[in-house]
Order: sequence, then structure tokens, then C-alpha cells
Amino acid sequence: MKLVVGFITYNDSSAKYLGDFLPSLRAALAFLPFEERMIFAFDNSSPDNNINRLSLEYFIKDNPEELIRLTRNKNLGFSRAYNFMIRQAKKLHADYFLAINPDTIMEPDAIQKLLVKISSDPKIGSVSPKILRWDFAKQTKTKQLDSCGLVLAPGLRFRDLGQGELDEGQYDTTSILGPSGAAALYRLSALEKIKTNHDYFDSRFFMYKEDCDLAYRLEKAGFKSRLVAEALVYHDRTVGSFGQGFWGHLQERRRLSRQARAWSFKNQHLLFVKHFWQENLVSKLLIIARILILFIFSLILEQFNLKEYLGIWRSFKA
Repeated sequence: MKLVVGFITYNDSSAKYLGDFLPSLRAALAFLPFEERMIFAFDNSSPDNNINRLSLEYFIKDNPEELIRLTRNKNLGFSRAYNFMIRQAKKLHADYFLAINPDTIMEPDAIQKLLVKISSDPKIGSVSPKILRWDFAKQTKTKQLDSCGLVLAPGLRFRDLGQGELDEGQYDTTSILGPSGAAALYRLSALEKIKTNHDYFDSRFFMYKEDCDLAYRLEKAGFKSRLVAEALVYHDRTVGSFGQGFWGHLQERRRLSRQARAWSFKNQHLLFVKHFWQENLVSKLLIIARILILFIFSLILEQFNLKEYLGIWRSFKA
């Protein structure tokens, strides 16, 4: 059994976490022999920002026995960077790929528990840990849920199960569509079966909702996903703390940059167009209603999103 772990760094937004993330990751991999594990770090930072590269090089120097590959490139976004790392994992004949954010820490047995679950059934294409909120500023692990995995409602409404709630084990046995992109373990043979044009993650999704698209495609291909509630990961999420409902989501969006909101808007429409015909009649009607609502919302509150319609059209024309 061979595991490749991949994570993406970007400028100062990830650099501050590496001092906690890298030792946590190393401790969680300690149960695997060195020849059965590999770490890929993909630095999407701007050319003049070397802080992540230097932090990773210091870690490699202090842990020379750890197999780490650092790739530096222009900002390719999440999907293309992960696709690069997954292709490298395939060349190494790895069995599993763990995609994880560097703004996380994990319990030492988290990866082991994920591997035990995913290897127990060849029909399981992905597994999710239970992700709880990490208050990085206070260096505190909390009992507030960040994600128990992705779930899907009619109208192609994806959400992180339990986000913002206090963890009382209420979702430990709940079925999920797939794992959140913050921490997701994939079976590489399953990813190989659903790739399109050498893409595992759809490269049109620069950032946001690429995990939703992949989870949907794996499920439609007949693969299952499972929550491993005993595998604990802690995530310092910068959004998602306002709860559910329209006003909560509106406040959440206001915390994002215009670019992030544009990516989210575009990618939600990519999901609609890609998967519309696979949905039932009720879901199709809800998708049409959501498209109209999003158009009116943008027309009134976020006019900068209107130019994304051209980008959506170009994505499918190409």
C-alpha cells in the first residue's frame, strides 16, 4: 500500500500554518514505512514570494529521511495543481492520494484510520475525516464542526455536513456524497476511471467547488464515499462561521474578495451545466430557479459577476 500526500501553498496565506501543519503531517504518517509514503508540495506563490519554499526547504533539511517533492510554478489554481500531483502519484504506482489543506492539523492516527476504511472495500472511492474547527489564533482545537463531508440536495445544492454545529456525534453514521477538499483521501484507481482529458479535478474550476464536482462524478460512476468519524482533522477555515440561511450566506460572501466570489459564481454555473441532464425533473426545475435567482442577485448586488457568463460559455465552447 503506497500513499501520496499532496498540498498546495500560496503566498503568506499558507506560510503561517506550515510550522504546525508539517510536524502534524509527519506524525500522522509515522505508521507507514518511508518507502510507502511520499509528500508533494505545490507552491502556487507569486515569483517574488519565497516564504513557503524556504519553510519547506528548512523542513526537508531537518527531516532528510522524509520523501518530499517541492514543485514551484505560476499560480495554476487548485484543480490543475492537484492534477499535476495526482499524475505524479500514478507514475509512482501509488494506491491512494490524500489532498489536504496546509491550514490544518490532525490527530496522529487520522491518516491510518482513513486508510483502514478506504482499503476495506474496493467500491469506496473516497473517504472523509471528521473536520473540526481549529482556532489558529488561539492555538485551540474546538468541538465545532467544519465538515463531516459533502452532501447534496436537489438543485445541485452542495454543502458541508454539520458546518458550524457543535459536534455531538450526530453525523457519525450519516451517508455523504464525498469529502471536502480541505482533507480528502482518494483511491487512485477510482480517479483513473473518471478522468476526462487527463483531468481528475476539472481544470476549469480554478478554485472553489472543484471538490463538489469530483465527488459528484465519483458517485455517478458507482463509487461510494464514507465518513470516518474517528479520524480527526482540525481546520482554520476563514469562512463558514455564520451558519445557514440566506443572511448567513450573504455575510459569508462579503468576507470573500471579488475574485473569490466570481470564481464561486462561475463554478456553480459550471456544475449546473455539466450535470443538469443527470438530475431528475424536480432537481432540474430547482436548478433553473437557482440560475434565475443568481442572475437577479448579481444584477442587484454583485454586478461584477455578470461578466462571468461569457467565461462560462467559453468554458464549454472550448
